[in-house]
Amino acid sequence: MAVDRYNLKNPSVKRILQEVREMQSSPSDDFMSLPLEENIFEWQFAIRGPGETEFEGGIYHGRIQLPAEYPFKPPSFMLLTPNGRFETHTKICLSISNHHPEHWQPSWSVRTALLALIAFMPTSPNGALGSLDYKKEERRVLAVKSREAAPRFGTPERQKLIDEIHQYMLGKAPSVPQQNSVQGSEERPGNNEGEAQVQDAGVVAAAEELPNPAVGEIQEVGERVIEEVHEVPVNVNPSPTGTSVSREIPAGVPSDQLLQRPVTRVQKPADDRLFTWAAVGLTIAIVVLLLKKFMKSSGYGALFVDGS
Repeated sequence: MAVDRYNLKNPSVKRILQEVREMQSSPSDDFMSLPLEENIFEWQFAIRGPGETEFEGGIYHGRIQLPAEYPFKPPSFMLLTPNGRFETHTKICLSISNHHPEHWQPSWSVRTALLALIAFMPTSPNGALGSLDYKKEERRVLAVKSREAAPRFGTPERQKLIDEIHQYMLGKAPSVPQQNSVQGSEERPGNNEGEAQVQDAGVVAAAEELPNPAVGEIQEVGERVIEEVHEVPVNVNPSPTGTSVSREIPAGVPSDQLLQRPVTRVQKPADDRLFTWAAVGLTIAIVVLLLKKFMKSSGYGALFVDGS
């Protein structure tokens, strides 16, 4: 690679050359990516489809375009191999791509981005830009075709690099499993939950089989690659206030007492009238006492006695 034309003191150039050395010294069975000789900011890559999914055995080529501000700004991604999940020759929308720079972290690398792309393959597109939602049978047919030949793209230099990467991945990616065996494994779960478990297992298995340090990095992107599963406690109180209600039975209480209904005493109307008259009589007595006290203190009481 002709690096003399680049400023080796440039942070982007230093970072890219470092990633090239890491990619060559620690190759992966799940992907391969290298820059062009004439432009280290453009990379060609190929990933293999995640295991136990409709993409298993497929080899999917694409292009990565690194910005001049890399790694402080995210790269863009474009698939070249028809796959049924992403459009070809179109910049796809991912949380690790230039469509979402707010999610990008400078600690991520090309290796991290390719791991995330593999994890994105079996997920639902949800209408994202550049996404497709082909049926599983169609994706399996495309997986078989992806092994036949590398896609044609760009200049002879680009095509040479694409062909070299394709030959490397052919030696690493297993063949596409027979459709009958795949269908049999999918029919075993009796509901949608079982199908989701097969899909998630494929993603997890693909991530666990990657023998490189970037597996730890891909966990940082996990919450944007696969939806989080929020654990809900079994004894959740459905009341809106969120207060819990204890249903424990106190010890030592006979069961027949728990079954007895509380007896409510209903007052009779006669009792109400009795209390009313008693209150009225007490009020009259208090008024009379106050009146006598007032008349005695003012002298009206003596005149009243004399006059009588």
